[in-house]
Amino acid sequence: MADPSTYRPATGTIPVEPGVYKFRDDLHRVIYVGKAKSLRQRLNSYFADLSALHPRTRQMVTTAASVEWTVVSTEVEALQLEYTWIKQYDPRFNVRYRDDKSYPSLAVTLHEEYPRLQVMRGPKRKGVRYFGPYSHAWAIRETLDLLLRVFPARTCSAGVFRRATAVGRPCLLGYIGKCSAPCVGRVSADEHREIVNDFCDFMAGRTESMMRRVERSMNEASAEQEFERAARLRDDLNALRRALEKQAVVLGDGTDADVVAFAQDELEAAVQVFHVRGGRVRGQRGWVIDKVSAIDEAVTTADLVEQFITQFYGDDADGADGAGIPREVLVPEVPDDVDALTEWLSERRGSRVSLRVPQRGDKRALMQTVERNAAQSFTQHKLKRASDLSARSLALAELQEALDLPDAPLRIECFDISHVQGSDVVASMVVFEDGLARRSEYRRFAMRTGTGDTDWIAEVTRRRFARYLDEQVAPDPSADGNETPDAIGIDPVTGRPRKFAYAPNLLVVDGGAPQVAAAQAVLDDLGIDDIALVGLAKRLEEVWVPNEAYPLILPRTSEGLYLLQRVRDEAHRFAITYHRQKRSKSMTVSALDGIAGLGETRRKALLTHFGSLRKLRAADAAEISQVPGIGPQTAEAVVASLARTAIDRQPAINVTTGEVLDSE
Repeated sequence: MADPSTYRPATGTIPVEPGVYKFRDDLHRVIYVGKAKSLRQRLNSYFADLSALHPRTRQMVTTAASVEWTVVSTEVEALQLEYTWIKQYDPRFNVRYRDDKSYPSLAVTLHEEYPRLQVMRGPKRKGVRYFGPYSHAWAIRETLDLLLRVFPARTCSAGVFRRATAVGRPCLLGYIGKCSAPCVGRVSADEHREIVNDFCDFMAGRTESMMRRVERSMNEASAEQEFERAARLRDDLNALRRALEKQAVVLGDGTDADVVAFAQDELEAAVQVFHVRGGRVRGQRGWVIDKVSAIDEAVTTADLVEQFITQFYGDDADGADGAGIPREVLVPEVPDDVDALTEWLSERRGSRVSLRVPQRGDKRALMQTVERNAAQSFTQHKLKRASDLSARSLALAELQEALDLPDAPLRIECFDISHVQGSDVVASMVVFEDGLARRSEYRRFAMRTGTGDTDWIAEVTRRRFARYLDEQVAPDPSADGNETPDAIGIDPVTGRPRKFAYAPNLLVVDGGAPQVAAAQAVLDDLGIDDIALVGLAKRLEEVWVPNEAYPLILPRTSEGLYLLQRVRDEAHRFAITYHRQKRSKSMTVSALDGIAGLGETRRKALLTHFGSLRKLRAADAAEISQVPGIGPQTAEAVVASLARTAIDRQPAINVTTGEVLDSE
């Protein structure tokens, strides 16, 4: 592990101008590429206190052996150079938007004498026009099969084409009318290219003129009593309509746009892109990536947008004359350097590109649809990882090794505290067995004593494990002396295990060293020494072990860390749900309790009429008196009481997590 101070540039030698920098390892391989508006300010942040850096950044600077930079004159040049270097060196510490699969496109090889329609994957090529990408190759073939009867262009490979030319006989598609058979001279090269151009116009969105032309030809054939040709044109028209039905219009103005949306948590983000061409959705793509910042700062949606734009459109446009870049890119947030990004996109496309946030209308509605797809994709990603047996087995094995446990932690319990400024304090206990949530074993506690998180962690630990010790005591032997040790922890009435009969292999508390120390002190006091204990601190996802000065840092890609995060997040969800129930009930009762002339029936009538305490607070005496059973005098008393309670009302913030809670 290298010491960053050994290769830190001398003071004052780093320029303040914008530029792009590279970190190299001891084998001179580029391991990270970044850009900055001020090279000095950005690079100095890497050589600060190591403990303040993001774990991934800390690993990068300790792996590196040197740093170098290139000064540029504009931010656009920095964007271009950063993209070029990332593509050239493929640095291991740069986040890349890589698909877990290769998305197919419908390609038209316009550079050939007889252009071919085909499914194509991989990088874009010059002289080839692309439509898509599509989620599945079968979707392309299905659409192509419908359109070949209207646009009978060549779809065969070069070998099949040469063979048909040599023998003077077309393939099957030529016989059934789905190929114009240029291989045997049925159409000339110019006639075949005209068919291909019509196909490209139709796929590019110019559909209405094409359908009107076919319909007009059908009517003319019918008027001239050429009924066979009219029937064929009628079938062509129906085929065009069926192809259009598969691609509904989402933007009425026929815009070419890409719509980008994200769903994210602290560690990962799901990206969804809808490709709209001619107002119709032509394709969809998605990724799930790690959220990694260059320095110890939260990765914002604007940061994700900038990463996506530079990497996706750099790759998408490369070698294809910018054909993959649409006129509009709709995003949820615009980054700070939106002008530089827009200029860079415009240069790659060869014409003006708009990068903006949709505010209203069809484009805003489409953005909401893409956001829902991103959220569903993110949920499926998490469920897939959670339900995968091999991933769960790997997670348990990693935890066993990292924490030096004698056995895999098959049963994990986690405690979390939820409160608002010390009121309505509750604790949750969630249980995971074999890496899956065991909801029937969840427990919740209302705190009785203590004034802080460490006190409450100690209380819930003591209450849970005191019950555990009590339930380990065997009942009195029966009269016939047949009581066995197996009866320990079993309810003699129901025959089922008692609520706290089973001890965990691993106990997780939400917090850092103080919370871990408080829980460990309780376990020591109770004489329990066979339960492993760790704390998971949310800021940097550090794993704290009792009596250790420094936390354990698990890799970001660790399945063991992912399991601990899921356990912690589930404990937080369960705790905050219970807290909201208690808090809502206590606030409603306290706000309306003690008002003269307002009993339980009238309280229910008020809440039923207004729907919530917030709306009741906003009402005046005249509106309240309209509720059946509430007179003017009682209404005035209600208004006065709610005004008094509103003065003392505090903002609902969970002190542990910083989350704002909704009270009504």
